[in-house]
Amino acid sequence: MEGEAVVETLEAMAASVVALSVHVGGGIYPGRGTRGEGATAGKTVGEAGADPLRDQADACLDGLAEVGRMEARLAALKVYFAAGYAAAAVAMTAPAASPQERTARQMAVTAEVACVLTVSERSAAALMAEAATLTAGLPLTLSALRAGTLSWQHARVMCDETSGLEPAAAAALEAHFLDAEAPFAARGCPAGELVPARFRAKARSWRERHHPVSMEARHRKGVAERRLDYAPDRDGMAWISAYLPADTAAGVWARATEAARALQGPSESRTLTQLRVDVAATWLLAGVAEGTPSPAPQVLVTVPVLTLTGAGDEPALLDGYGPIPASMARRLVGDGAGSFLRVLTDPLSGAPLEIGRTSYRVPKAMRQWLRLRDGRCPFPGCSNHSLDNEADHLLAWSDGGGTGIANLGQPCRKHHRLKHTTPWRPVGATKDQPPCWISPSGRSYPSEQQDWEPAQWPDHPGEDREWEPAQWPDHSGEDHDWEPAQWSDGLAGRIGDTESPLPVDPLPDGAQFIAA
Repeated sequence: MEGEAVVETLEAMAASVVALSVHVGGGIYPGRGTRGEGATAGKTVGEAGADPLRDQADACLDGLAEVGRMEARLAALKVYFAAGYAAAAVAMTAPAASPQERTARQMAVTAEVACVLTVSERSAAALMAEAATLTAGLPLTLSALRAGTLSWQHARVMCDETSGLEPAAAAALEAHFLDAEAPFAARGCPAGELVPARFRAKARSWRERHHPVSMEARHRKGVAERRLDYAPDRDGMAWISAYLPADTAAGVWARATEAARALQGPSESRTLTQLRVDVAATWLLAGVAEGTPSPAPQVLVTVPVLTLTGAGDEPALLDGYGPIPASMARRLVGDGAGSFLRVLTDPLSGAPLEIGRTSYRVPKAMRQWLRLRDGRCPFPGCSNHSLDNEADHLLAWSDGGGTGIANLGQPCRKHHRLKHTTPWRPVGATKDQPPCWISPSGRSYPSEQQDWEPAQWPDHPGEDREWEPAQWPDHSGEDHDWEPAQWSDGLAGRIGDTESPLPVDPLPDGAQFIAA
């Protein structure tokens, strides 16, 4: 950020101060953005005065939004001054004679910043590192911070998720979320309109897909480092945590959740959170005790067609987690794991193509497609997993609403209750997009969307490959005779240009259930 950019930021902040003075006075001003657009926008003075309490509420909400933009711009100024001081300190001293001397000088600079801001040296060091990253390698993020469209928390997430990446890879990740003209730019609401935790999840998912080191190699390293940790805490409590493969962790979590839900009832005073940990503790200490349900959970595994057939190694997606290695996805499907429901994706668009053959009845298939469309509760910022939510009509059946995907949502229990007990309402869903939500004040808040990506085609799609039966376990003990794949009509015309002999789908009847 140059001096001219700082002046522009200060001018924008001055305009924000003027706008805030209007809000504090209870007035209404035009020109609000699309995010959380005020219900009073465009009102005349007479209309604005018709409901003083409504006007006051709108002015307070608009004021909060303006303060949020000012905080982001202040953070951009802090980044500029921190990076500027670090550069000046280096320029004012002779080159360090040794690594030890260089470290001592960095400590001195950090200590000065910590004292000026009255923060710990650890916090000051983090600020200096993030300021260096933003000014040197993340221009789009810093620009969005200056404009007030991205918060400081979002900027820190971007710094975290680009750490360790080569400059080109970091620039690609940043462009995916902040450059609308980038190839396959992120869909749905802009990054700054996602709560930081959801932005981190999406950024991490994208990083996993596009990391320069193959996911298979990183996964093998992680499996070798699996462990169980124990940490004492206050008040006679302690923490138990396990670092293990994602499919195992997702299955454990889903199974404990289903068992906890089965125990809920009028006579049960424990919360779902308490029941979940009690069930898990009972299983660990005594096995599956009598009276404790042991249901088989279902977890969605979204698998690219080429990954499923073995023609590619593109990561699959595990619901509630993110990308998983291709080998894990093939194992989950090939072993017939009943707790995992497979979903195939189109090799050209990356969009959902077909839901697994367990979804024979139309109502069940529709519910699964709904879960696939949304990925989680569609309320802005909610992370509740898709398989833990409830299908719900957007426009009630009694009011003429139909039972189609475009009139269905799958809010979690909390936001389902919010819809039915307050004026909050979801609207505008389609077959491919979740609904946005209208607040009691009339503002519209978009839902997060899934980022489907086209498949990563193999480097040599026409080259013959030797398919080994071990890729698809056959419980009958018979060998497989690989043949060219029998694709559904809609897919065959699009990928049939190559003459590569792809192996058959090990679940060939899945084409009957194309949800589109």
